[in-house]
Amino acid sequence: MAKNPSSSPLTFDLPLNLIAKIESCRRSMALGSTSEVVREALADFDFNRFSAPDKEHRQISVRLPAGMKDKLAKYSRKKKVSVGELLRVALHDLQIKPAKKPAGRTKLARKK
Repeated sequence: MAKNPSSSPLTFDLPLNLIAKIESCRRSMALGSTSEVVREALADFDFNRFSAPDKEHRQISVRLPAGMKDKLAKYSRKKKVSVGELLRVALHDLQIKPAKKPAGRTKLARKK
């Protein structure tokens, strides 16, 4: 199929299993490109039947120092992932640490 001047590229992330499925469909359906497979899938898909799965997500807003935001942006570009993905992984890996005891009275001082 020749390039259509009214079409434009669309870039998005897919899990590797869907990439493999696209390639398998391309071969078995004798299609010439990934784009043709995606167009076929979209042409056959019943958008009226679709309902998004329930996700228990909530958007939050936090304040970060400029240096930390710059570091996130730098690694987001370097690793080719979103800032949100880096935040999720960092929070997932966060080890819960016991709270630091406040300075001042100790157990011995309270027992008097």
